[in-house]
Amino acid sequence: MTESRLLALGLVAPALALVAALFLYPLGFSLVAAFTKDGALSLAHFAKAFDLYSVDILFTVFIVLLSGVLTALAAVAIAGVLTLGETPWVVSILRALYRWPLFIPFIVAGQCMRTFLAKNGLMNNTLVELGVLDATQTASLLDWRGIVITFVWKQAPFVTLLLAGAMASLDRATIEAGRNLGASRLRVLVEIILPQVLPTLMVALVLSFVTTMSVLSVPMMVSGSQPTMVTVDMAFRINAYGDYPVANALGVISYAITGLAAWFYLRRSVRKDAPA
Repeated sequence: MTESRLLALGLVAPALALVAALFLYPLGFSLVAAFTKDGALSLAHFAKAFDLYSVDILFTVFIVLLSGVLTALAAVAIAGVLTLGETPWVVSILRALYRWPLFIPFIVAGQCMRTFLAKNGLMNNTLVELGVLDATQTASLLDWRGIVITFVWKQAPFVTLLLAGAMASLDRATIEAGRNLGASRLRVLVEIILPQVLPTLMVALVLSFVTTMSVLSVPMMVSGSQPTMVTVDMAFRINAYGDYPVANALGVISYAITGLAAWFYLRRSVRKDAPA
């Protein structure tokens, strides 16, 4: 028995060492640096962070929440078509196309959006050629709207993949019963399917929330204006001033925001699973 335990410990030891070296140690170092000044406990770095970047913190929360809502709507729509679609060629094309952004890094997505959403970018030029817009009506979307568009385009396939899998595992009898009783596909999706896959949707959105909170390349490349996201502020404090304590304080604030999202999901799950 002891040999089996030692063998199991030996198998997981490299993974544990990697987690400790690449996550636990940097996390502990950041917490110590954020909460200490001149060797004593202090909240001075947090005070400075809020004084300089309170607007950016609120902007970050707004961007991530708006992106999450739009991502959820897009994922529900795509997964609904994949599950309830009655036109085979439409379902086949959508199934083949929606996953593509999964394999594109954020930095590449940011660069693509710089050329796609610019005033003279691909989107506006296409709309002008189609006669939808006049050349004088074009406008750049390289601001907060561009960040949201990029996040939704990048994260919607991930949420859709989880959601479509959950929908595919449902009992088709309930879906067919609703359709036989005259319910539209939209009503079946909203009233029958969505309540059953809501836990999966919540998990996917929490994971997407954490991902978008940590992205640096998109807000830096797509929008160069103020306000900006906390990740850009952290990079600026380090690269411009070498101010690691304030950057670490901003990191702790980001941890707290993502932890709040995880807590909200866990609290809802516990309440749902608690016996009446």
